[in-house]
Amino acid sequence: MQDFSRLLQRLADSGLEFVIIGGFAAVSHGSTYVTRDLDICALLTPENVARLRSVLAEWHPKHRLTPQRLSFLDHPPVGQPLHNLYLETDVGVVDVLPTVLGVGDFARLRAQAEALEVHGRTYLVMSLDDLIAAKEALAREKDLLSAKELRAIAAKRKPE
Repeated sequence: MQDFSRLLQRLADSGLEFVIIGGFAAVSHGSTYVTRDLDICALLTPENVARLRSVLAEWHPKHRLTPQRLSFLDHPPVGQPLHNLYLETDVGVVDVLPTVLGVGDFARLRAQAEALEVHGRTYLVMSLDDLIAAKEALAREKDLLSAKELRAIAAKRKPE
């Protein structure tokens, strides 16, 4: 079961600073492509990792890209640095990245982010221009198709 709204609310209530990126950001800008995970950009400091462990604990977060499907609550050990997190929880998949290919780090994304209201809450979402740059930098077929659609959306938004 995927419940992006609950994931977003829980992450925001934890005090974690993040920017919504990826497919959910694309959908928020008008993309018709379906997404099956929540991608966010956030700093993976020891404090934020502890915050993520606490806030996701009841949803049994597991590393989805490891063969052993290790629990995020136990692995890696406290204090060990993390570069990216790819987690599966009882309410959906959430990926946490501190940088976005083709765009930059969290501070850069946050500076250009746009406000998005979901169920009465305001979140930061990756700007349309940054999203296009990221999709094109990834250069996978699905991302290039998404970038093409997002470019069409951007063109419609520009005043003549």
